[in-house]
Amino acid sequence: MQRHAQIGFDLVKDIAFLADAAEIVLTHHERYDGGGYPRGLKGDEILLSARIFAVADTLDAITSDRPYRRASSFESGRETIRHLSGSQFDPRVVSVFLCIPEATWPTIARNQRQAVTLSSELRAQGGILRMGLGTIP
Repeated sequence: MQRHAQIGFDLVKDIAFLADAAEIVLTHHERYDGGGYPRGLKGDEILLSARIFAVADTLDAITSDRPYRRASSFESGRETIRHLSGSQFDPRVVSVFLCIPEATWPTIARNQRQAVTLSSELRAQGGILRMGLGTIP
């Protein structure tokens, strides 16, 4: 499991339109308290964009169906992220995340379901989507 950050980094680092995101991919499993991987970075040593992505990735993991479990609610995701503030997640990022109005969550959920559906369709077609540029075989 811990190798997926390095594998993702290696996949995107040489793709021109994704290269700027490579470091985010590599470091999104670093923990605010230094207990993450692959480098054991701590606090502000972790790119702000990776700290933000870590929260988003965790919310997605909690609220998405997995082969081994059903999705949990957005409220459950919010509570888990709140609980891990200061250890796994940057407390400043969590604070901003928790300020997202509750009325916004149904829209986020709907967009997430649309993205999952699109992703599944693209995998079935054997291509990837490049935002605004269509599908790449």
